[in-house]
Amino acid sequence: MEHITSTPTAKAPAERFTGDVYLNPIETPADPAHLSAALVRFTPGARTNWHSHAKGQTLYITDGVGLVGTRDGNVVRATAGETVKCPAGEEHWHGATDTTLMAHIAMLVGDATGDPTTWLEPVTDEQYAKALAAVAR
Repeated sequence: MEHITSTPTAKAPAERFTGDVYLNPIETPADPAHLSAALVRFTPGARTNWHSHAKGQTLYITDGVGLVGTRDGNVVRATAGETVKCPAGEEHWHGATDTTLMAHIAMLVGDATGDPTTWLEPVTDEQYAKALAAVAR
């Protein structure tokens, strides 16, 4: 057994996120499992850029209300205790609603070089507003 002390909270890089997002790494990819996991906290209106993962991603919502959107316009609203799975290679984004924070544990499988995430452009305010409208119906 190995006891690992908590890692300091870090502000997420502005080139990959819109708004205030905070990260606490849980696990980094290493032999033999290559699991990457982090607790990610989004303030209201905050979100990731568009991105994809070579081997997919699992998001477990721990607090608040979150949105996960895909390029085809599909949007999932998820609350604490729910899990959203993003398939390998699917371009998507995730974040909080405009009025409620959201926290999730983001999990993915990396490779020998680390996290195989492909980061893309920011989600526009128009795309975000469309997502909010889609889940409000």
